[in-house]
Amino acid sequence: MSMYPGHRGMGGAPPANPAARFNELLDQLRNEFEQQMRQNQDYDHQIRDHISEMQAIRDRVFSMEQTQGMLKQKYEEEIAMLRRQLDARGGPPGGMNPPPQHAGPSQQPPSLSMGSGVFGAIMAGQAGQALAPPPPPQPEQQPPHMPPAPPGIQQGPPPPPPPPPHQAAFPPQQYPQPPGPSGFPAQPPQSTASPGPKRGGIGRPPHGGPATPQINTPIPYNSGPGQSPQVPTHPTPENRMQPHPSGPAGTNALSDLDPERLPNHVKKVKDDWWAVFNQSVPRVLDVDLVHTLQHESVVCCVRFSSDGKYVATGCNRSAQIYDVTTGEKVCILQDDSIDLNGDLYIRSVCFSPDGKYLATGAEDKLIRVWDIASKQIRNTFQGHEQDIYSLDFARDGHTIASGSGDRTVRLWDIETGSNILILTIEDGVTTVAISPDAKFVAAGSLDKSVRVWDIKTGYLVERLEGPDGHKDSVYSVAFSPSGRELVSGSLDKTIKMWELSAPRGVNQQPPLKGGRCTKTFEGHRDFVLSVALTPDNQWVLSGSKDRGVQFWDPRTGQTQLMLQGHKNSVISVAPSPQGNFFATGSGDTRARIWSYTRTA
Repeated sequence: MSMYPGHRGMGGAPPANPAARFNELLDQLRNEFEQQMRQNQDYDHQIRDHISEMQAIRDRVFSMEQTQGMLKQKYEEEIAMLRRQLDARGGPPGGMNPPPQHAGPSQQPPSLSMGSGVFGAIMAGQAGQALAPPPPPQPEQQPPHMPPAPPGIQQGPPPPPPPPPHQAAFPPQQYPQPPGPSGFPAQPPQSTASPGPKRGGIGRPPHGGPATPQINTPIPYNSGPGQSPQVPTHPTPENRMQPHPSGPAGTNALSDLDPERLPNHVKKVKDDWWAVFNQSVPRVLDVDLVHTLQHESVVCCVRFSSDGKYVATGCNRSAQIYDVTTGEKVCILQDDSIDLNGDLYIRSVCFSPDGKYLATGAEDKLIRVWDIASKQIRNTFQGHEQDIYSLDFARDGHTIASGSGDRTVRLWDIETGSNILILTIEDGVTTVAISPDAKFVAAGSLDKSVRVWDIKTGYLVERLEGPDGHKDSVYSVAFSPSGRELVSGSLDKTIKMWELSAPRGVNQQPPLKGGRCTKTFEGHRDFVLSVALTPDNQWVLSGSKDRGVQFWDPRTGQTQLMLQGHKNSVISVAPSPQGNFFATGSGDTRARIWSYTRTA
């Protein structure tokens, strides 16, 4: 018992009326539950409102897609109608294309026009302008897009347009000149030739997306003998002898060296060509000129036959075949059924493995397969919607791969005469190559990436890009002899060696981006337009807009030598499958056959 009145001990009685307290707690719970239910109902209303808004947005998007589809169909119908009208008239009306921009002497020098397509702007030295999409049309002022003028149609003389705003970003490049007849090197004339007329673009693909490059000013070619149409002034000593800093790029910067200041043991100087050898690596190669093959226009492509006995070249309107031993022209392949007045540049040539056929791809969007013995066309493949830039013959002897500005790679069977596969990408295809085992086809694109597909399934098995990838359009790809590596050349002035991932099963959809960049070759001063590997896999060859050809060691990434044997861009390089020879094609209207031999 507690000693304090009113105080209950530990064992005291419970409070009075427990049922009232229990009911009070139940009421609190009930109120909280009802409050939570009201909040949930508010949330439900909000969710239903959001769903209604999303459905309304979806309906509007669907309506916009329908409208866009109708506009697209109408746009394509208008384009088709305009093309029919142009075909009926024989070309666009006078004034549709920009006229020549006169500057300098009143007499226009002859020009080395590359025709319509990607390479015209490269040869003109205005790749930035070429790679930019065309400006959007102004409403009610011009049609959505006008196709290029048919070959041979002369345009009227409207007032000259103002220069493009971004043309100044690509000033003429200055490179060392090959030696001239009276000494080394030859001095070009000091006057600058006036630019030639501009030509129309290659047209917008029918399925939308960014347009492929526009063609710009063709190359003005100075009338002086042996002068480059790209170099208005000779490099001064200050800008000729500025090697790069130390490191791989510095040791490869052979184009920055002045041959006049180099010792004799690191250079080789002949009448109209010279080579510089990398002093940072042992000299193990030598080069010599074997034949000069003169053409009447730009040489767009060169390719050897499988036995190494012949080399084919592609230029304006025709392909030629030369005997490698004698340098004699043994065959001219020209389609006499086409318009004889216009340009028709052969962008790519390739022999069949047995040497019986030569495939040619041209600006008229056609692939012709020639029977060399009869000089007759065996197959004509039609389907591409823009210029064909690259061809490759598979070693199975009947499959041809083609790449076009219409954003497709196509595979053709010469036995059945059919198109067996179409591979579509986001941008123009500039180059294709089939692997030695004929299982894969690779393509380089204006979108800076290289893709590899399985030929049988059409699966995209590799997409070579990313932080270690190219920073500009890829213009050339080539498989190694083993097929496990791939080399690519780009407008970013670099060459890259890629290690491809292991082949997959035929029915297995593979993951992308399995390949990795193992080497980056830096040393060219301008766009890399062509790359190849020698058949022994010992050297990577490259040709560039800087007019140089370089041999690279694929194991170290270092250059062995730099050859200057042309007076314009080296558009194409090709090693002989039998070794010891390689060929070059250039904007100086010459192809050349060279030999390379080991010295150690």
